[in-house]
Amino acid sequence: MTLPTTNQVRQTATGTLQVFAAEALGLATGLLTAAFLTRQLGPELYGLFTVAATIVVWIEVSTILVLSRTTVKFVAEATDWKAVASTLARAQLLLGLGSAALLVVVAPALAAWLKSAELSIYLRLFALDIPIFTLAHIHRSILAGRGAFGRRAILTAGRWLSRMVLIFLLVGLGLSVTGAILASIGTSVVELIVARVFVRPALLGRSALPIRHLGGYALPLFFCAVGMHLFNRLDLLVVKALSGAPEAAGFYGAAQNLTIVPGLFAASFSPPLLATMTQLLGQGQDKTARAMARQAMRLVLCLLPFAGVAAGAASEIVGLIYGRPFLPTGPLVALLIFSALALTMISVTTTILTAAGRPGLTFALTGPLVPLALGAHLLLVPRFGPPGAAAATTALAWLGAGTTTLAVYRQCAITPAPATILRTTLTALIAYFLSSAWHTSGAWLVVKLAGITAVILTCLFLLGELTGQDLAFARSLLRREQVRPPALSEQEL
Repeated sequence: MTLPTTNQVRQTATGTLQVFAAEALGLATGLLTAAFLTRQLGPELYGLFTVAATIVVWIEVSTILVLSRTTVKFVAEATDWKAVASTLARAQLLLGLGSAALLVVVAPALAAWLKSAELSIYLRLFALDIPIFTLAHIHRSILAGRGAFGRRAILTAGRWLSRMVLIFLLVGLGLSVTGAILASIGTSVVELIVARVFVRPALLGRSALPIRHLGGYALPLFFCAVGMHLFNRLDLLVVKALSGAPEAAGFYGAAQNLTIVPGLFAASFSPPLLATMTQLLGQGQDKTARAMARQAMRLVLCLLPFAGVAAGAASEIVGLIYGRPFLPTGPLVALLIFSALALTMISVTTTILTAAGRPGLTFALTGPLVPLALGAHLLLVPRFGPPGAAAATTALAWLGAGTTTLAVYRQCAITPAPATILRTTLTALIAYFLSSAWHTSGAWLVVKLAGITAVILTCLFLLGELTGQDLAFARSLLRREQVRPPALSEQEL
């Protein structure tokens, strides 16, 4: 397979590595934080915090994705990017304040539906985080649109580190769930302060973008974002509401926390992909843009064998990180890791459609997943409990991934190679068999995972999926002469 080799594509790959490194730091600190919280709070209180955090994060992510991809695209293609960025930052602040106010109003009703009176207080306190977090995030999107991926990575790394430190401090002082929420709010404050050092869009003034032009992109992407994040968390909410066991939500939330790696890839890759494809298409380099999009889908498929490893060793991973009380989480991880991978493919394919100027199609394809998921969860959770929810989420996620991939083919004539699908699936089966057959624990689990990873890379190389051209491109990213993102001058700030 031919790899695109333009400077813009290399910049995209370098930016992805920078952001992924920051998100990988988030994985490490997140696992440490989860291990700390599960031991400090126990299954019931941890489940309560997880539900509150899930609701708030869903609102925050839905709010930022109203303008996130729109900001990256518009800033990347604008000649006067500062005026565009200021307009979008003001709009994001208003959306964040409105979302926080709405949560304060509906918190008692949500708490009553979830049969947890104390949840209302936690949700209202957590609402303070929404406008701060969303304003900080729009700064990330502006930096991505400008190609300043390194600075965006610094914001991400700083957020994860400050969150871990603040949670350890406040929860360790005995503030329990309230301490964890205050730590989350403090984390957003720190991120916003650092973001304003890097880029300072004006928060007061007149709009530089016609509302109709902005809405033509923002509204479809908003509905797509709301739908996908509701789909991604609907299973946890239904488990909390309908499962008879009080600790069920804690087990399910813990499983979701262990399946975030594919999501980290999507978060790392989607903004550089959107910014670079927008620039390439604007410059008439359609062939290079299509080649890069095809590589993006190929990379997602190459994650499939690693999902097989995680599924085979799910119970051992759970025991190492959470401890024996959380062992019922293992079978859920084995299913949800594949759901997370499918959602990553949806993220990449909808990014491609957005860059190609088809934002409306993203919601048309993903919107139906929400009612389908709700019906499946209401049918399966009362009978099968959390495993039923995990199975429904995984099946529907892959249905969505297949649908959006077909749409990319029809709109852009881009599709993953059938040989890639066959090779990665075969390697995933081998990885799952080895991982489930080789039982170990403790430090030996790290040895096991490293060994099977080496087997995966060997299989992909022998099957012809990984080539010398892939290795040469990877080495080129490490050279000193690699393309650097454009620096932001003092005047541009």
